Amino acid sequence: MKKCLFGTTLGATTIATTAAALLLAMSVSSSALAATTLRFAHPTPQSDLQHKLAEKFKEEVEAQSNGDLKVQIFPNGQLGNDAQMIDGARSGIIDITLSGLTNFTGMVPEAGAFELPFMFADSAAAYKALDGDAGNEVMSKLPALGLKGLAFPENGFREITNNRGPIREPKDLEGLRMRVNNSITLNNMFELLGANPQQLPVAELYTALETGVVDAQDHPLGIVVSFNFNEVQKYLSITNHAYSALLMVMNQKRFDSLTPEQQQIVEKAAADATAMQRQMNTEQTESMITTLEEEGMKVNRDVDTAAFQKAIQPVWKTFIDDNGDEMIKAIQATSEGNSQS
Repeated sequence: MKKCLFGTTLGATTIATTAAALLLAMSVSSSALAATTLRFAHPTPQSDLQHKLAEKFKEEVEAQSNGDLKVQIFPNGQLGNDAQMIDGARSGIIDITLSGLTNFTGMVPEAGAFELPFMFADSAAAYKALDGDAGNEVMSKLPALGLKGLAFPENGFREITNNRGPIREPKDLEGLRMRVNNSITLNNMFELLGANPQQLPVAELYTALETGVVDAQDHPLGIVVSFNFNEVQKYLSITNHAYSALLMVMNQKRFDSLTPEQQQIVEKAAADATAMQRQMNTEQTESMITTLEEEGMKVNRDVDTAAFQKAIQPVWKTFIDDNGDEMIKAIQATSEGNSQS
């Protein structure tokens, strides 16, 4: 099966596309020219918690810098898809972006350990790993890529939606045309369980589900709600089969150009916005499920987690064969609560 790793190359087409999208953004008022403006691009609609994080970051940066730093937000993939925004941040066309951690695994393969199926028992275990030595190890790889790691917000645990029926045990996935992100691990998992994984950007997913190009997809609840997948999917199964972290990054040269005080402001604002976004995501989990039910989705919580954990063991072995087990051990040592330890 062909593996597509978004965000691993910096092509001329990507730069040209993103640069063109920024032309309108470069016309700032004369009063703003005295300030340093940071361009923050992310992929989700303004209703999503990723945008709430961006707004919190903007508010704190501008307040704490007394207006010397401004933040201009570009939501909903205005400056490109995840791959293009990551490449834009590496080149400096974009200053700050936010994307799924999996979209960085083509450049930092060991980071894929965080998205191994059933790695974490709960969000608290994931936070300990991401905010501890394991997460710091990922951050340490970014400067060589031209990026400054700022924080690990979250998408949350991934759930499965489809139009065929509830997903209660591994065999229920057999034959499903499953949209999967560019995670090699998740592609391997769904292929092992008998689905037919297909990769495409999230911006194209609604139409693909609507037209039947794919039957199913997996995302955290916030994405299901924000992108209105309930309009084109009948069944939601609470599988919690993988934890999906986000990674907030800044162009390294742009970060280095700030004063030490401004750097501290940016780092603290990123940490504060991440803490807020994580808390909101946790608090809204049940209400999002209720909303999806009220809008017609059939929600299944009857999932044989033990059967899934047993079935996906070869996926862990493949990851270790390809990347070693150092990151897995670091995660397990830090989180003290992952599902597979």
